[in-house]
Amino acid sequence: MAIFLQESDVENLATMTMALDAVENAFRLQGEQKGDNAPRRRCRMEKGRLHVMSASLPGLGLAGLKTYTNVGADVRFLVLLYDAEGKPAAVIEADQLTRMRTGAASAIATKYMARPDASSLGLFGTGRQARCQLKAIGSVRPIKTVTVYSPDPGRREKFCAEMTKAMGFEVRPASTPEEAAREMDIVTAITSSKEPVFKGEWLAPGTHVNAAGNSCPTHQEIDVEAVRRSACVIVDSLEQARLESGDLMRAAEAEAFYWEDARELGAVVAGEFPGREDDSEITLFESHGIALEDVAFAGKIYEAALKAGAGKPLPF
Repeated sequence: MAIFLQESDVENLATMTMALDAVENAFRLQGEQKGDNAPRRRCRMEKGRLHVMSASLPGLGLAGLKTYTNVGADVRFLVLLYDAEGKPAAVIEADQLTRMRTGAASAIATKYMARPDASSLGLFGTGRQARCQLKAIGSVRPIKTVTVYSPDPGRREKFCAEMTKAMGFEVRPASTPEEAAREMDIVTAITSSKEPVFKGEWLAPGTHVNAAGNSCPTHQEIDVEAVRRSACVIVDSLEQARLESGDLMRAAEAEAFYWEDARELGAVVAGEFPGREDDSEITLFESHGIALEDVAFAGKIYEAALKAGAGKPLPF
């Protein structure tokens, strides 16, 4: 019998370790051609949009889809998970699931692409997604200091105070965007900005960049120069990136980037393509959020729910 998991169930069951394991395995299977991913599709509603994305991982006995609506600032996520027999296994409220898997994707890219000794992080964004980015990246690199920028000084200060206490190392606010980008080992952007949040010219040699907040072809979170300077450009899905990546579209239009040079993170995790070839390279991961991540993580949460006896039974 299928079960329904509420947000409170997910918050109680899911851990960042679980998310990291699920997402890394999903990308490995992608690289081994053992998973199928269908890009996000969007439909207009009277006051918002409906979004649907799906994936299957036959080796794990999982398939499913994530659907969500956005009406103004109100966003509601659901994952529908199927088992190997094609039977419904779970319906899962997926706000926390989405935040955690997005952070995990940046962390897995960082694990394979950032320098091993990377210890400083410049973070753009102070929302709920930014918290998961920081926690996930801090799990795969020896982060000692974090410098955070967002346009609202009050939110910056509050975020930094909360995360310094949560992480056990210094998380400090930046007074300017340049302060959060220059001389950083890792730079991560997780914003809703329509315009680039930092300049590529500020990036030091050897920096790894995660651009994780933009999935709209008309928006840019990083500028053309940041893409131009990147020796390695990795995406979560080439098909989805061609539909959604305003960052890469603008760079391609400026002939600062060529689509044939991009690779999927799955190829890096599976060892088919290097995420970094030397310590001086600037590397870039363009994350748009794919259903393979959602299905793999949902499967882990479902397993944990069965063991814990969590969730409400559904009549099918």
